[in-house]
Amino acid sequence: MTKAIFLDRDGIINEDDNYIYKPKDFRFMEGIFDFCHEAVKHEYLLIVITNQSGIARGYFTEQDLYILNSWMCARFEERDIHISKVYFCPYHPEKGIGRYKVDSNDRKPNPGMLFKAKEEFDIDLKNSIIIGDKDSDMEAGRRAGIGLLLLMPGKYSCTYDEDIIVVKTLNQAKTHLFG
Repeated sequence: MTKAIFLDRDGIINEDDNYIYKPKDFRFMEGIFDFCHEAVKHEYLLIVITNQSGIARGYFTEQDLYILNSWMCARFEERDIHISKVYFCPYHPEKGIGRYKVDSNDRKPNPGMLFKAKEEFDIDLKNSIIIGDKDSDMEAGRRAGIGLLLLMPGKYSCTYDEDIIVVKTLNQAKTHLFG
């Protein structure tokens, strides 16, 4: 089994400017490349898990997101950092339109995306890490049995439970995890 770092996208990989789906609007968070480079050096797979209710709400399409994800992963590859996969949930139980109005097991705080990654990549969840900026990220990690929960609070109010390590920056997260 392998270990992984599960990264939320908005607020961890990129600045959370609400419903980002165009490369021209995508701004990487300070320290994300250094953090990920160090994680790869320590033999972690990098896997993105992201709720994308903008699709459910009709703001953009799944194809728009595929284009953005491809562009984003290419920026990491340019720095010799491999993102193993981007999992996303396009559904929202209340605000979804049409076929996207679904209470999905993939939508965080549910652990569906984490379990899919576990199966696809043979991941040891107890020896893996999740880093996110919302309570829903931490709860998904808990429900999946992720060993280490890292919260980097941003614009959302968060609960600081005892099992969560709070970091203010990605550089602080890097130092905490890798020295």
